[in-house]
Amino acid sequence: MRATAVRRTALAASAAALTLLATACGGSSDADGKDEKGAASGSSSAPKAPAKVLTAAELEKAALAQGDVEGAKVTKAGPDDEVPADGVKVDKEACLPVAHAMFGVAEEGVVATAKRKVIDEPKADGKKSLEDAAKGEGADAFKDAFNLTSTFVALHSYDGTAGPDAMAALKKAAADCAGGFTATVAGTPTKVVSMTEEKITGGDEAMAWTVTSEDDGTTAPFKLVALRKEGSVATFFAFNLAAAGGSDVTFEVPAEVVAAQDKKLA
Repeated sequence: MRATAVRRTALAASAAALTLLATACGGSSDADGKDEKGAASGSSSAPKAPAKVLTAAELEKAALAQGDVEGAKVTKAGPDDEVPADGVKVDKEACLPVAHAMFGVAEEGVVATAKRKVIDEPKADGKKSLEDAAKGEGADAFKDAFNLTSTFVALHSYDGTAGPDAMAALKKAAADCAGGFTATVAGTPTKVVSMTEEKITGGDEAMAWTVTSEDDGTTAPFKLVALRKEGSVATFFAFNLAAAGGSDVTFEVPAEVVAAQDKKLA
């Protein structure tokens, strides 16, 4: 696939993900769910006792920080990463919870929000560098240089039953919209052609999907994860440019990022 096609697909798929990737390119230098608890089915009952509601200060402390994820750079999201709730439009209303999760938008009942960008650090293992890829030194150079996963993490604290309700709405929307939909943010449409369930564990309940987008016949995979611990819900939207290039790069759910966030919410 031509690099221009990859860039166009990535832009259409997620402006937030590309922002993360750009940060990774300028920076220096896992597990499958085997437990039925919080599996991809998202089968988990709401807590019997009132869910713990984290304040803004508590949520900020619970959010990921540098050093929490090995081999990755963690930074706070900035104003350019913010997408207002009314800024997300979908062609199928039932798919709105999925679009909100993709772009880190909270649902009704939110008390506080903290957002992070988690980007794989380039590995100093002797493989091709970003400079090699820029010089056009073949597909292997592109694959090695851009095999970095960028994950946008939105952590929300909800009041009452709003957290479990948000998870239930997302689960239903993902099932209803498995065949695809189109989300538009800031005038840029993202055409989702499919959503496939993945396995993930953690928290009181967790769900994950591979979200495949398409632009001019070129497809790109994303990983979407939702994790709830009591009244807090974290969504993870991950992208790997090398995987979008049509190569044999294996792009997995960002399990280490999810596990690190789960640990801080425990």
